[in-house]
Amino acid sequence: MQSPPKEFTDWFQSLKVVKANNGPANGSIATALVVLNRLQENFNLTFNSHIADGGMQIKGASGAAVASILKSFGEVRAFAKEGGRTNRGGPSEVKSLLKAIESLNLELVSDIDRNNILLDMQKFLVERVVDYHNRQKIKLIYNPALSTWYAVHNLLLSAIHEGKAGYVAQHLIGAKLQLRFPNIEVSNESASTADMQTNRPGDFLIGHTAFHITVAPMQAVFEKCKHNISQGLKPFLLVPDSKLIGTRQNAEQACQQQIAVESIESFVSQNIEEISAFDKQSLILHIKELIDIYNKRVDEVETDKSLMIELPSNLL
Repeated sequence: MQSPPKEFTDWFQSLKVVKANNGPANGSIATALVVLNRLQENFNLTFNSHIADGGMQIKGASGAAVASILKSFGEVRAFAKEGGRTNRGGPSEVKSLLKAIESLNLELVSDIDRNNILLDMQKFLVERVVDYHNRQKIKLIYNPALSTWYAVHNLLLSAIHEGKAGYVAQHLIGAKLQLRFPNIEVSNESASTADMQTNRPGDFLIGHTAFHITVAPMQAVFEKCKHNISQGLKPFLLVPDSKLIGTRQNAEQACQQQIAVESIESFVSQNIEEISAFDKQSLILHIKELIDIYNKRVDEVETDKSLMIELPSNLL
């Protein structure tokens, strides 16, 4: 593989960086792969020829299309299930990509040479997909001398630092509920799935309680809680400990004494301690089981496997 033209790599470097990816959004890479594929068949740099009716989505962008392109390069791991269709910045990014390619005057070279250059661009993007999949998992540090609360707290801090806190928090609560209620089906959705897309009353529904998990409680979550109450459900709001006091105050203003608010750290750690009957050896086994369930749930619904948690050697 030859290096793609500087104009292309400059375009790539200009893309907005997503902290959780340490690079551009998956949708940005997905739409570029689709456009570059189409240009090899029909070298038309007119922006409108790459935009679907309505002007908001890239023509031909889909999870299946991206998967097919990646497979042709030997990469078969799931990536960008939506294929960039929901990437809001997609059209503007494609417009700047087409301008970058236009500056290369590729219409002056042979079809074979032009397609080889376009293939080099695709290969560069596929390498970024490989980098994405090969990122390190979140590391859990377990010190038996510290409380279980701090083990969960430090895990959330690591997730916050890596820009993955929202995902980790939701799947951690899902794993905790599954561990606590093995005979109840605990729903499992990607953390990027909005409640309105699935008509869910919250992130999880256990009995008549709707659980909402957020690391940044905004007004919208309190509106969801109000709606739960109007439907005869009890809302349970879980936030990081650092947000607990402010969230409780806001919950009281929204619905006095009707919204249960607790920290994610306490909700998870206290239950694990109780399941373990406060026994040291049993606690270690149940923490490991919690992480195993968490990783399985993440693997089922998330394309980003770096959201999985790496067990430390003292828990293996």
